[in-house]
Amino acid sequence: MPWLWGLSALVLAVGIPWALVASPPDWQQGETVRIMYVHVPMAWLAMAGYASLAVASATALIWRHPLADLFARELSPVGAAVTALCLATGSLWGRPMWGTWWVWDARLTSVLVLFFLWVGHAALVRAFDEDERGARAGAILALIGAVNLPVVKFSVDFFNTLHQPASVARLGAPGLHVDLLYPLLACALGFTLLFASLVLGRTRAAVMEKRIRQLQLAQARRRDSEAA
Repeated sequence: MPWLWGLSALVLAVGIPWALVASPPDWQQGETVRIMYVHVPMAWLAMAGYASLAVASATALIWRHPLADLFARELSPVGAAVTALCLATGSLWGRPMWGTWWVWDARLTSVLVLFFLWVGHAALVRAFDEDERGARAGAILALIGAVNLPVVKFSVDFFNTLHQPASVARLGAPGLHVDLLYPLLACALGFTLLFASLVLGRTRAAVMEKRIRQLQLAQARRRDSEAA
């Protein structure tokens, strides 16, 4: 964990000044393009994080691995936060580019649905007195919600939308100049490492908390047996 935290801090310490200060403005969007250095990594993390949530949920349902349940439980609040940042920064970016804060097109609406899925999972796994019941319900919701991921990914290709198509992950050369692409990739790597640090830190704390509760329960039972 210390190495992961340190690496994320180091990459972001290079990537953020590179993106916000050293990189040039876009020839069409001007300084507004700098929102991209936060918005695009948040969008990538929202989708990749939910894919990880679906994998963890499938692992928990098939192999009944308790660590997968804990990982999914601690992943969803972080995933909801990055998806909210994606929506907020996208709205800030859309206002000067499109002339509106929000449109109900396929890409924006599907990302909003993704946010509700994140929030729903975070709430559902905590809605039951028995952790196992909440984990099972949350896992089923996560797997059903995974159907939305292809909609988010391909909505700009299959539907009429204001949102621009992919500029980095596409066939052929990326649509961004290297002066914009490299700082974007640096920010994406830094935010990904930070995301991983937060999720693993939360999962580690959850494991320790569970062990403490088990020890407390065992001690309480021992005292009861001794008293009897």
